[in-house]
Amino acid sequence: MTLSALTALSPLDGRYAAKVAPLRPLLSEFGLMHRRVQVEVEWFIALSDAGFAEFKPLSEASRGLLRGLVLRFGEDDAQAIKDIERTTNHDVKAVEYWLKSRFENSAELKAASEFVHFACTSEDINNTSHGLMLKAARAEVLLPALDRIVAKLQQMAHTLADVPMLSRTHGQTASPTTVGKEIANVVARLVHARGRIADVKMLAKMNGAVGNYNAHLAAWPAFDWESFSRKVVEEQLGLTFNPYTIQIEPHDWMAELFDAVTRTNTILIDWSRDVWGYVSLGYFKQRLKAGEIGSSTMPHKVNPIDFENAEGNFGLANALLTHLSQKLPISRWQRDLTDSTVLRNMGVALGYAVLGYDSLLRGLDKLEINHEALAGDLDAAWEVLAEPIQTVMRRYGLPNPYERLKELTRGKAITREAIAAFIDTLELPAAEKARLQALTPGNYTGAAAALAKRLDAGAA
Repeated sequence: MTLSALTALSPLDGRYAAKVAPLRPLLSEFGLMHRRVQVEVEWFIALSDAGFAEFKPLSEASRGLLRGLVLRFGEDDAQAIKDIERTTNHDVKAVEYWLKSRFENSAELKAASEFVHFACTSEDINNTSHGLMLKAARAEVLLPALDRIVAKLQQMAHTLADVPMLSRTHGQTASPTTVGKEIANVVARLVHARGRIADVKMLAKMNGAVGNYNAHLAAWPAFDWESFSRKVVEEQLGLTFNPYTIQIEPHDWMAELFDAVTRTNTILIDWSRDVWGYVSLGYFKQRLKAGEIGSSTMPHKVNPIDFENAEGNFGLANALLTHLSQKLPISRWQRDLTDSTVLRNMGVALGYAVLGYDSLLRGLDKLEINHEALAGDLDAAWEVLAEPIQTVMRRYGLPNPYERLKELTRGKAITREAIAAFIDTLELPAAEKARLQALTPGNYTGAAAALAKRLDAGAA
């Protein structure tokens, strides 16, 4: 069977391929090869500038040729490396040999070719490449996707700030809020979680087979290899240098990043479930495209499919991200190859997260507030006013306020008239009685509207 979108095992490469396309050049095997070439090139150029008599500074023409290989790296180049790997059975050596093969028309580069991959272990190249891959994926795909969700939710929070809504705690009617304030709560959580993702430092190392510069110092014992490596990692590649490693960079920062994404996804699972519930209660309606089917047999239904898809994909993402964050910091002795195996699934894990972000945003864009349903739910829940009444009673020292309201409301259907009659019996100042009589479930929302309106996600 020919591999295609229809025959792909992963829906990321099949049904949903277009939705995760931005990740493909960054976190695929192509993306890994591309970054490996970049790391090898920058290390090679840096060596030429180190002041060694045996390797003079490269000409601008040679530097341009080398960096052009990175800039113009394409699928044909990746395939050529893959073809070499069939012989080497080693993916990093294949990159080295491919790079040397590009030197054929340059006498300067050809003469210095043995400085490609000089003193490097494969993980000098790999871990640094993974850092570059994840840095790009975070900046170009993950954070922009989250920012779109935050922006949409903030807009909804402001627009719906004044729309009253019955709350439910433990599934039971509770003190009212506003739709906008509920959404603002989610925005505040997301902004904090997004900051955790953005703040993770991407670490890398260029210190040899077990992290001690053994081979480097064998070649030039008096050279400050640590400072040199730090400069390459931080100034030329834009990552953070880790001076203490085994053969691999220990991947703690990756665990931190994947944990941060997992926590963010968990917030969005929570929100997806809440919206699902609000749709089921009729608080929100969903706009359909012309010809779109809600249910195959029940014409009245418009299934909240976007929120269900989002929840499912976030769950898949979190399962993989959790495994990555738990596995990657663990390696036998100086290293084994389990990290290399699971790291090839970074794109899969983050792909499901991106798919979830897309589904959630599409769902949010379809929502329309249903004022009638919200108002009807509030009007059927006059018992929630027991809270403010007994609180005012406490202020004025009336006896047994909680117990009297419990007797009035618990297990009973409460009407506006019953509440009004009870207030009339209270020994309260006339102004306070009037204020309580004016309360309704729809206007008993405290500072909810103000809190929603003042929300500024950019400053949170």
